[in-house]
Amino acid sequence: MKIAVLAGDGIGQEIVKEAVKVLEVFRSEGQSVELEFAPVGGKAYDEEGDPLPPGTLALARDAQAILLGAVGGIKYDSLPRPKRPEQGLLRLRKELNLFANLRPALLYPELAAASTLKSEIVSGLDIMIVRELTGDIYFGQPRGIRINAAGEREGFNTMIYSESEIRRVAHVAFDIAMKRNRRLCSVDKMNVLETTELWREIMIEVSREYPGVVLSHMYVDNAAMQLVRNPKQFDVIVTGNIFGDILSDEASMLTGSIGMLPSASLDAQGKGLYEPIHGSAPDIAGQNIANPLATILSLAMMMRYTFGDDMLALRIENAVRGVLAKGLRTSDIFEAGATRVSTSQMGDAVIAAL
Repeated sequence: MKIAVLAGDGIGQEIVKEAVKVLEVFRSEGQSVELEFAPVGGKAYDEEGDPLPPGTLALARDAQAILLGAVGGIKYDSLPRPKRPEQGLLRLRKELNLFANLRPALLYPELAAASTLKSEIVSGLDIMIVRELTGDIYFGQPRGIRINAAGEREGFNTMIYSESEIRRVAHVAFDIAMKRNRRLCSVDKMNVLETTELWREIMIEVSREYPGVVLSHMYVDNAAMQLVRNPKQFDVIVTGNIFGDILSDEASMLTGSIGMLPSASLDAQGKGLYEPIHGSAPDIAGQNIANPLATILSLAMMMRYTFGDDMLALRIENAVRGVLAKGLRTSDIFEAGATRVSTSQMGDAVIAAL
């Protein structure tokens, strides 16, 4: 397992450290694990003046999988846009063609009370959101800020998808649906956006190759409402980059904390970048209170999707279930009667459970 470790900024350094402990356990048991470390995001800008230095990109290209913490911080917000930490992550996704982002929203029974919704609404929740990651308004050209004919400033972005971009992420979503409950909901806004009108047409065309999967469609505004009204109606959701960004963060709160949700960003061959879906949380960085479980669970996704080892994935997932069952909680999921633990204590508890 040749893995590039890019801890990034803020709490990224702390949570990745705990995930690396898991990989070191596997290595001590005889697994071939090769780790190489490099800066990305704000840390890379501080050190090399570039949020994605050539050396980091080369390391990521050479690796079979990438483990990433988080990027960003308030102190970088005044930088020119190409130099901001988030641009390093966007470039990494684009350069490696990591077009399929998998974001599971799974509620552990022990955390039902931590959800902001009633337990009867969210108990048993298990959704997979498939987000297209390298197209849409985040990457479309032209874009910028200009002076219009009236002499005032205007910002503009381009929402654009090609048929091939939609078709390839559709296949990923249908393949995942085939392995779950064979229900796929495609989210768009085709009543007002031609880009997503094409999206729906392609989804319907691809669905003919998967007669065993029931395909449904939903406008994004309704999907946002339904996620808090009746989230268990969903099994697999597939949508574009900007809609998926928003809906997956919304879904994270159904599970009790954004600190619990991992993600995988895959290319066509299964190479992946694995990261928690949360940000760098500079307000709590360095305090040893961040939740490392989403990062550790991202390793489980890495074992499953890149290295094809379900047993290692299940060991990690069962270890996380074990520490939650013992009542151990970081601050973001703490509740009365539980035992509050630090970032490093939670990581050590997972290691003990492994």
